[in-house]
Amino acid sequence: MLNRRTLRIKVMQALYAYQQAVGSDFMLANDRIADAFAPDLSSPEPQDRRLLQGQRKMAEVIFKEWHKVGGEPELQDDAEVNDAVRDAIGYYQKQKAKDANFYAGQLVSNAESIHDQYLHLLNLPEALLRVLEEEKERTVRRFTAPKDAPLDTTRLEQNQALQKLLTNTQLQALTIRRKQPWTGEQELEALRTAWRNEIKTDAALLSYLATPAGSYADDQEMLKELYKNFVFKGEELPRYLEEDDLNWEENRSVVKNLVLKTVKMLDEAADENLELMSLSANWKDDKEFAETLYRETLAADDEYEKLIAESVQNWDVERVALIDKIILKMALCEMQIFRGIPVKVTINEYIEISKLYSTPKSKQFVNGILDKLAQDLTASGAIRKSGRGLLDNQ
Repeated sequence: MLNRRTLRIKVMQALYAYQQAVGSDFMLANDRIADAFAPDLSSPEPQDRRLLQGQRKMAEVIFKEWHKVGGEPELQDDAEVNDAVRDAIGYYQKQKAKDANFYAGQLVSNAESIHDQYLHLLNLPEALLRVLEEEKERTVRRFTAPKDAPLDTTRLEQNQALQKLLTNTQLQALTIRRKQPWTGEQELEALRTAWRNEIKTDAALLSYLATPAGSYADDQEMLKELYKNFVFKGEELPRYLEEDDLNWEENRSVVKNLVLKTVKMLDEAADENLELMSLSANWKDDKEFAETLYRETLAADDEYEKLIAESVQNWDVERVALIDKIILKMALCEMQIFRGIPVKVTINEYIEISKLYSTPKSKQFVNGILDKLAQDLTASGAIRKSGRGLLDNQ
């Protein structure tokens, strides 16, 4: 199932993408200033290009200074310069708000896509049966007999665990609702290639097919091995999944856990009403956690920037890696907003995330800054924990 660390990573990625977008917003706003003072080539009146260039530079300086310190922009006697600055500021603020909402939506969508991928892969066995049927039809249409006898896949087609999966009513309903059938030509071609080059030559599968009859446990084990060896390992299908989903590598372990637990639940007593795995134990609460962490981190960005700057001795805060600043700001937000999460848990979580996503030295940097800030904020009362075992802020 989806855990809180994965959600923190999704929030971090959304904040990083937002910061990149904001950088682009600033440049686009600056371009609006340049456009405002570009010479009008169609104007019948001669234009003072030197004056236009001076106005543009003045407006750009004012806009840049406003962007750095905030507050009200320093107005000039030149009304055209003031109008250009106000236009750039308005555009920039509008785009920032738009991007903040967009990446909040992307955050939730990216998390929910994990469950969609889980549903999608549960439909793979049905697609595999279609691939086997295609192969049989090609064999029948051949003008000459094949050199080798066709592989008898009857036992795989009649695999009892596989059949239980195909007839699961919840899977059928969710597949339609979430549009997750295995029907794309690229994915089907990846499955055909995997069947020809990997699956049908696998020693374990050949041994399974060679046994005319077996137990339900054998069928269930074979279904599990198909997923483990050719979907989450192997060559062709993992390659396709990674190309199709940019987040596959980080989502793979969660999806794998969901799929294999589902196969394990398909025991002999299971029927078509077996309830599938959920994205998390309580997606409503987890979704609220992620959205709150994202929005509150953004809302207090300036405050956290100042706290970090005051804690980084002999080091310009501008030189701190962006990903490290995002990690630190998220941790500060979590320590102050989520009163039920122990400070030590928060610090340890973000240290682990820094190991995965930042520089080799980030672990020590993040640990040192958060440890100091946690002590200072606890002493000032900015961090207040409540709940059983949390009153001491540990």
